[in-house]
Amino acid sequence: MGLAGFSTTESGQLLLLGALLLSVSMSVGEQEGENLSGLSDNPDRAIFAVRENGTTCLMVEFAVRLVVPYDVLALNRIDLITEQASFTLPRSAQIEGKCDSTESEIHISWKNHAYTLRIFFSKELRAKGEEIWKVSKVQFVYDTSESSQFINAYNPGKHTATTHRLSALVTPVGRSFVCAAQQTLTLISSDHQKGVTVHMYDIQIQPFDMAADFVFSEPYKCMTDQRERLEETLPLILGFILALIIIITLTVYHFHLKLSASSTPPQLPRDRSMYKNM
Repeated sequence: MGLAGFSTTESGQLLLLGALLLSVSMSVGEQEGENLSGLSDNPDRAIFAVRENGTTCLMVEFAVRLVVPYDVLALNRIDLITEQASFTLPRSAQIEGKCDSTESEIHISWKNHAYTLRIFFSKELRAKGEEIWKVSKVQFVYDTSESSQFINAYNPGKHTATTHRLSALVTPVGRSFVCAAQQTLTLISSDHQKGVTVHMYDIQIQPFDMAADFVFSEPYKCMTDQRERLEETLPLILGFILALIIIITLTVYHFHLKLSASSTPPQLPRDRSMYKNM
């Protein structure tokens, strides 16, 4: 017999089971969220990371503003009217998440989990063998009984707003998505199908294949930023082309005048003596 009345075989099985449970708990604990917002010099921009085996596997830097409609009683205490709560994602939020080879996610919670923003990412193989990653789903869980934002909410409680068939921030695998311009997503809430709006800006996100620990890979700029950059540089380019055309025109005209002057034969002075003899 083994310890505590168990046979040697039973004791070995228990030790093996304990080792497996310890291994599972350690593997689960190896994925952890970190709040790095203190490194940002922008007071509105948060930095969050998910790490696996001591290495960053997902990182987001962004500023987020949420607009959430909710019902309140009208003055007649019978009708309902819709108000809007508008608030930003705090830099002091708690972070959880997980990483996989083709799917990853980050959960951002604050106010004792009265609010949780969940962002889901996935990889996808597209035409011509191009592999991309994208935001495949966004969820926002909120509690209208949290009175600092939802003032006098009618029938307060927890609700979940979710996107449907989302494919956002599409980026080639191995690069980070960068966008200074605002990106807006609309989520449909369990609270009478109300539309919750998520505004993200000053974004840099990478959910897969980080270049190094806490280091983003090569940036992939959003189309809005590329268009704005083109709009900024286009007047300069057009001005340069116009100036070049003017210089070329003046140069050609100058050479034309020189050639015209050299090809015209000199005019001889008239002999006035023939007029005197007439």
